[in-house]
Amino acid sequence: MDNPVRRFILRRMEHDLIIVGGGLNGPALALAAAQAGLSSCVVDALPLDTREAEDFDGRSYALARSSQRMLDRLGLWEDLADHAQPMNEIKVSDGRVGDAGVFLGLHFDSAEIEDGPMGYMVEDRYLRRALLAALAGTDLIEHRAESLVTAQDVTPEGAAVTLADGTVLRGRLIVGADGQKSGVARRAGIRRMGWSYGQTALVCAIAHEEPHHGVAHQLFLPAGPLAILPLTGNRSSIVWSETDARAKAINALPDEDYLQVLRPRFGDFLGEISIAGARFTYPLTLSLARAFVADRVALVGDAAHRMHPIAGQGLNAGLRDVAVLAHVITHAARRGEDIAAPGVLDRYTQWRRFDTATQATSTDLFNRLFSNDNPLLRAARDIGMAAINAAPGLRRGFIREAAGLTGDLPDLMRA
Repeated sequence: MDNPVRRFILRRMEHDLIIVGGGLNGPALALAAAQAGLSSCVVDALPLDTREAEDFDGRSYALARSSQRMLDRLGLWEDLADHAQPMNEIKVSDGRVGDAGVFLGLHFDSAEIEDGPMGYMVEDRYLRRALLAALAGTDLIEHRAESLVTAQDVTPEGAAVTLADGTVLRGRLIVGADGQKSGVARRAGIRRMGWSYGQTALVCAIAHEEPHHGVAHQLFLPAGPLAILPLTGNRSSIVWSETDARAKAINALPDEDYLQVLRPRFGDFLGEISIAGARFTYPLTLSLARAFVADRVALVGDAAHRMHPIAGQGLNAGLRDVAVLAHVITHAARRGEDIAAPGVLDRYTQWRRFDTATQATSTDLFNRLFSNDNPLLRAARDIGMAAINAAPGLRRGFIREAAGLTGDLPDLMRA
């Protein structure tokens, strides 16, 4: 039976990459590819005015030092620097309710390494606007907002996707940057494995009386971790995990009642607190794609993996996917290889699969170890944290890991 999509594939390719997903990872990959002379079409399901919203809605990201390097190499950091809050220290506490201002465990200080701050907090609105402006200013990138992919197909010669309006886009490689429920992965026959933690993250930003001094706090409570991450000014981002039922009840409360629940967990070390921006929730799951690539298809970000946010590595893991895939395909293009050849995509899998599986396993075990109030486990983990805190070499290793500076770094993340 004649297939019009296959007929289109055989014609001259319009793009090197067709990137499905216009969030953060997709545009970052298009910009990275453009630096090597590769063209991309970013297919974005959301309208442009949603992406360009200027008001602070409470969303922000913890960018590891390696991710900041990548944004700098992509030409974005100059516009972001004034809106970024350095994370100079991280304090990890095995706490009880009311202990947030008490140091009970690990202390990581950026001064112990030579690479500057371990990371930066950047609000979603600034990062998205910087990415959109860069896309619009790059001739090698086409950005299609409000566009849905309904079909995709590949042949040995190329790949194509069909949009809801009937448009067919042709290219060499399809990249799924379209989230945990990735349509690209599903259409490529890539299945997932994972489970729910029975926890929900409550996310918001707060304003507070006292300065945070660039210190991030990770407090472990029996129901789940509470992260307090410094934003510019006297503000912090909160990522607070509770059981699903408890989180649903808390999120249904008005702001003042919500704060009444948060205050005893948060403590008073930053003075009075108030809500700044909107509040969000999202269920916590572990979800891994069984393969990161298929014929002329590659997955990045949540399309490839979704982990517990206990180490704050969600976006950083996605950006590392992007940096590695960009490294692999740009080096292949310079050698005259087909950027979507099986051997090329296998290099991406080999580079990222083990690291991602290790990180997923570590965060899963860490969450299970700390999300309880078992006195024996509490004693064991407190002894472990004290031992790490007392060993400078081991502590510096953890600081470099938190900064994303360990392992084999792709070009975009190197100093």
